[in-house]
Amino acid sequence: MSQQPRKDLRNLAIIAHVDHGKTTLLDGLLRQTGAFRENQEVAERVMDSEDLERERGITIHAKETCVSFEGVRIHLVDTPGHADFGGEVERVLGMVDSVLLLVDSVEGVMPQTRFVVGKALAHGLRPLVVINKVDRAEQRSQAVIDEVFDLLVELGADDDQLDFPVVFASAKQGKAARSLDEPMKDLRPLLETILEFAPPPVVDVEAPLQFQAVTLGYDDYIGRLVIGRVQRGRLVRGSRLVRIPASGPPQPFRLTKLFGAEGLNRVELEVAEAGEIAVIAGIDSIDIGDTICEPDSPEPLERIEVDPPTVRVRFSVNNSPFCGQEGKFVTSRQLGDRLQREVLGNVSVRLEPSEQRDTFVVAGRGELLIAVLIETLRREGYEFSVSRPEIIQREVDGATCEPVEDVVIDVPEPYAGVVMEKLGARKGRMTSMEHRETHVRFLFTVPSRGLFGYRSEFLSDTRGEGILYRTVSGYEPWAGDLSRRNVGAVISTAQGKTTPYSLFHIQERAKLFVGAGVPVYEGQIIGETRSGKDLSVNAVRPKKLTNVRAAGKDEATVLTPATPMSIEAALEWLADDELLEVTPLSLRLRKRILAANLRKRA
Repeated sequence: MSQQPRKDLRNLAIIAHVDHGKTTLLDGLLRQTGAFRENQEVAERVMDSEDLERERGITIHAKETCVSFEGVRIHLVDTPGHADFGGEVERVLGMVDSVLLLVDSVEGVMPQTRFVVGKALAHGLRPLVVINKVDRAEQRSQAVIDEVFDLLVELGADDDQLDFPVVFASAKQGKAARSLDEPMKDLRPLLETILEFAPPPVVDVEAPLQFQAVTLGYDDYIGRLVIGRVQRGRLVRGSRLVRIPASGPPQPFRLTKLFGAEGLNRVELEVAEAGEIAVIAGIDSIDIGDTICEPDSPEPLERIEVDPPTVRVRFSVNNSPFCGQEGKFVTSRQLGDRLQREVLGNVSVRLEPSEQRDTFVVAGRGELLIAVLIETLRREGYEFSVSRPEIIQREVDGATCEPVEDVVIDVPEPYAGVVMEKLGARKGRMTSMEHRETHVRFLFTVPSRGLFGYRSEFLSDTRGEGILYRTVSGYEPWAGDLSRRNVGAVISTAQGKTTPYSLFHIQERAKLFVGAGVPVYEGQIIGETRSGKDLSVNAVRPKKLTNVRAAGKDEATVLTPATPMSIEAALEWLADDELLEVTPLSLRLRKRILAANLRKRA
């Protein structure tokens, strides 16, 4: 049988820059199609089901759902908006036949918009454009449509891709319309546009089976889950199949469970035909990109490739005086096994060889990806140390090159000067500047290493009113040496609990990361000083008691509230000779060599 279009099916990925409303729109589509009962209480951004996703308000892992509209099943894949999780976007684009491109009606085209659109065009996918947040008073929808068209032309889109349909929407209100002049009642116009313009999958149902593993999951009762698309043929529950790995002979297994998506639920299937996105179980070991076939016709599909990592950090065993007090998994074997499992399920993370047995070099697409991995491990009970991130150089045409990033900055006019000055010192070059009423929007190209530690500095410079977005754009020749951070570390010289008396006198010269009554050890960093030089202090010294009474009252001990470090802020702050100690309950900055007399010799 030749390939035929499946008109009862559509497969789409929702792509956009971060915070442009992908997950909120998906909530509205689930409501519109009756996936929720009328009286059912559903959390906002229901597809962001993981704790970290809800806390940070971002999508970290791509997730798939299915809704029904007028007899057609529409598979929708919610993708991350952050550039650091671009690997999630790249691998799911192979499962879909079209993309729903969301663009904010105020912000317009942003760096991540360029990234995800470029990947979609490379897969030959046609975009359906949704201009979101049109309910805002400052919306500029027509100008944003022009920006999208210019972007597609710049990225080499063909005539069919340039002839994109446009829907105007307010995802938060669950409304959409084909034109701004039409009244907006619900999301039915968007669903009608999907049926009209999104192409159905063209597949051969009668051909031998080909199914590719795109995402891995785990169920406490069923075991390992494999999510992917049936490229051709049929998946039948209970059948004997083989897995084709990257190297080695095919591995046989029996398909014990087969699932499909229906709204928020996972439903059991007997058969999944070509073009459908399915979840299978019953396989002990599998890597992303492996192909599942019938034993008598093992034909592998092209393996999934993603952009190479741009930064690396070193995970090592925690060897501080407080090691083993809070963590459940503290040995190098346990840490190494967990990182190996992460690499199997996350194509954006790579494990590189290290010269030390208890150190593991982890490479990824950005600091946020590394920070999320660190937070995930500490919540699972792991205890370890992390080094300062370093960029990964590449040889391009015989020249040493480094990753550079497109940085979009939106700041009030009074702070424009300090932003240009700081990024200029970090080897950044301004490519455009646009005045928008009281704000200025800059587009800079900056070496990735020049942005280490800049976000917190940027927020201070702009009094928290500035907005900064960044995404890796490519590689350029090495820009030369950059100045180190302009603050020094305040280092504890003794072990014990910090006292108000000591901290009161230290805070006059430094910003503190810890408060009173916190256990510290020699070599731990408890604050920063603006002098740019390290400062060694005794933070555990108590006030001496005597029987002499002063004529006046004692000096009041008033402490400025400490500023604890988050994982991202700590990674940005670290110097080469420092580490971030991570435990399930604590984050501590420390010197790599704890003893002061040994640090002087190093």
